[in-house]
Amino acid sequence: MINFYGENDFELENENDFSRWIEKVIYSEEKKLDEISFIFCNDEYLHKINLQYLNHDTFTDIISFDNTVGNLLGGDIFISTDRVAENAMDYNVDFDEELKRVIIHGVLHLCGYKDKSESESALMRQKENEKMELFHVEQ
Repeated sequence: MINFYGENDFELENENDFSRWIEKVIYSEEKKLDEISFIFCNDEYLHKINLQYLNHDTFTDIISFDNTVGNLLGGDIFISTDRVAENAMDYNVDFDEELKRVIIHGVLHLCGYKDKSESESALMRQKENEKMELFHVEQ
């Protein structure tokens, strides 16, 4: 099950399209879906979570809490729509494209991909690009 929640005024359009895409990505990684919740929020909300649970005093676009057991993916993925909007401007892409990248970044973390080292980051970016292409495939 995939859930979408809002802690700000953001509403995800086409939730069913996003759910099907996320499921397709999970299965393409030979994983199974348990329950993943996406919580859309603002910078301040995510900053508080970053401080409270990770002891990081920084703004970020995403924080993933992984509840995966074996190949059964589960977790909570918090996304700051403020950061997504700013990153979209910085990278000269539209908001929807950046949002898809951040959403799938969180799912890839649940699949076991990391991004702490340069090589991990490069693989993460490659996987993001590959999985974003799956959104455009006929459903």
